[in-house]
Amino acid sequence: KDGTEKANFQLFLTELCELLDVDKPAPAAADNELNAYVFERRVDMPQSNGQVNRGFIDLYRRGCFVLEGKQSNKKLDSSGWDKAIERAHKQADAYIRALPLEEGKPPFLIVVDVGGTIALYSEFSRSGSVYTPFPDTKHYRLKMDDLRSTEKRDMLAKIWNAPDSLDPSKRSAQVTRLIANLLAELAKSLEKFHSAEAVGTFLMRC
Repeated sequence: KDGTEKANFQLFLTELCELLDVDKPAPAAADNELNAYVFERRVDMPQSNGQVNRGFIDLYRRGCFVLEGKQSNKKLDSSGWDKAIERAHKQADAYIRALPLEEGKPPFLIVVDVGGTIALYSEFSRSGSVYTPFPDTKHYRLKMDDLRSTEKRDMLAKIWNAPDSLDPSKRSAQVTRLIANLLAELAKSLEKFHSAEAVGTFLMRC
C-alpha cells in the first residue's frame, strides 16, 4: 500500500467513524498488546521455513474486526474489482490467523474499497473458520449511497461496538425465548376456562 493510498484510506475511515458516531482509532503504542484499536496494527506471521514475516493490519479492533483497505479504482462487479477484493480478503484472513491466541479471533472481517464499497464477512464462532458474506451473499456489500440509510449505519456501528449482537443464532434464541414466554402466558389464561390437558393439546397442535 503506497503512501497516497494509505493516507486516503485512513482519512476515509476516520470520517466513517464520525458518521457512525463511534470512537476513532487510538494512536499506536510501542507495546503491541496495547494496540487494541489502531491503524497499522503489527502482526507477526510465521512462515513454513521458520522465518517470521511482519504484517500490518490496516485497521484493527480487538474482539470486533480486522479491516483491510484497498483503493482499486475498479468498477463494482468487474473482474478487476472481484480480484482486488478477493486478494484483500485473503490478506485480512491471514492476519486474523496470525493474531496472538490470547486475543482471540474477531467475529468480522471487513474489506473497504476506498470511496467505493464496504464488504462484510463474519465468523461468529471465533474459531478461525471461514469468514462468509454477512448478512448473506446478496447484501454483504455496502455502497457509499447505502450509508445514507440509518439502518445500515446502525449495523456498522454495532460491528464497531457490539458485534456479537448481530449473531443470527443469538437473535434466533431471543425470539425462541420470547415465543416460549408468550405461550406460557397464553396457557395460563386458557387454563382459567379449560383443563390443562385440553390446553396442552391445543398448544401442541399450534
